[in-house]
Amino acid sequence: MTGPDDQCEGAVDELRETDLLAHGELVPTGDRAPDGESATAPIPVRCGRPLLYPVPVQDLPAYLRRRAEATGGSYVGALFAFDLDALPRGQRYTAAYFEVTLADVRALAARLDGDGGALGLTYPGDDAEPASATAAHVVAAARTRPGWLRRLASRAATSRAHVFGIHRHEFGWAYEDPRGELLVPRAHGMHALLELPAGTTRVAGTLDVRVRVAGGRERYSAGLRESVRFDETLSPGCPVDGAAVRLCMAADVSGYSRRSTAAAEQVQRDLVALLSLARRAAGVSDSDVAPQPQGDGQFTVLPVGIDEAVVISRLVCGLERHLRELNTGREPADRLRLRVALHRGLVKAAANGWVGVAAVAVHRILDSPPLREALAARPAVDFVLGLPDVLFQDVIAHATQPPMPADFAPVTVDLPAKDFVEHGWLYVGPGEAG
Repeated sequence: MTGPDDQCEGAVDELRETDLLAHGELVPTGDRAPDGESATAPIPVRCGRPLLYPVPVQDLPAYLRRRAEATGGSYVGALFAFDLDALPRGQRYTAAYFEVTLADVRALAARLDGDGGALGLTYPGDDAEPASATAAHVVAAARTRPGWLRRLASRAATSRAHVFGIHRHEFGWAYEDPRGELLVPRAHGMHALLELPAGTTRVAGTLDVRVRVAGGRERYSAGLRESVRFDETLSPGCPVDGAAVRLCMAADVSGYSRRSTAAAEQVQRDLVALLSLARRAAGVSDSDVAPQPQGDGQFTVLPVGIDEAVVISRLVCGLERHLRELNTGREPADRLRLRVALHRGLVKAAANGWVGVAAVAVHRILDSPPLREALAARPAVDFVLGLPDVLFQDVIAHATQPPMPADFAPVTVDLPAKDFVEHGWLYVGPGEAG
């Protein structure tokens, strides 16, 4: 599988024949640009045989452990893969979509991972290493599929996956860049955590692939001529302790640079005290964290194993309550107003701070135009909160305590200078009268 756009493939090898489920053809779906060009030949696509493995209840995130105990369902991890053929010179893929439809409508995608970092994989060398319980199971199961975990690694200058269909039996991954500047990989790997009815030993369904292609005056979409069917028996897993997929929190003070030295010192004291109070309100003690000071901001990685549904709700409510108390009676120019962001992913402590995709992404959201504009447009508001779609779908969408799903508005964090695009959600805190 070689071609002029192979620079986007990195060290990822094409699927082996022994790992293939089916060869398919992507055919134009009828929306080609009316330029009179000759018919477009079908694009070969290879779909890998899904790799499924059980995940014990004790190794699930806290919110899924509660759900498993209530429903009696079982959970399996699922690895999917597909390869696209190289296009004729002058053409390129502008988007690729991979969709899964489970035959049992009672089954659903409990979690969808856009890359290895979100799953809990590190890539210190040629092989992926686990840093979470779920990741340990997938590493053990993937020993029979050399190279599949490398497909989950983030690749420079390529579009990241956007997931869709969480908590449904129809779900998938979209690789696209709204600016049309990043490359779309031709070798893909995806991971899902599936919730199945109790007693399930086989998983069946269909796979679909769609693409968009551009080149010169040619513009068209293509999809599989026929959906690819699969029917797999679950593979054995391997429970391993330990986890490093964590919730990250970043906060920044608005208008800090306009304050005098004495006022800036007071702001820093207020910020440190406020965030400590908010964390404690969420059940996270000061001894459980090591906040990273940033002058007018703070970055904190919360402990492993927290119940995100409880912690996020109490954290937001704690921020609201303690900010209101702090700002009561203050002049408008002296009020403490914050931008706050949350993200979840694999992070690890390094020589000079935390490293990992989530540690970077949380700051991208924090500094994004949607958060800055929301706070600037509402002078009476104490803080705004941004978080990624995965946290909204996993936690907020099922909230029974404030903040509720209806309190959030969808936003897109698009930072061309950073090659960063992420779908997220915005929450605007109460104002002075809130």
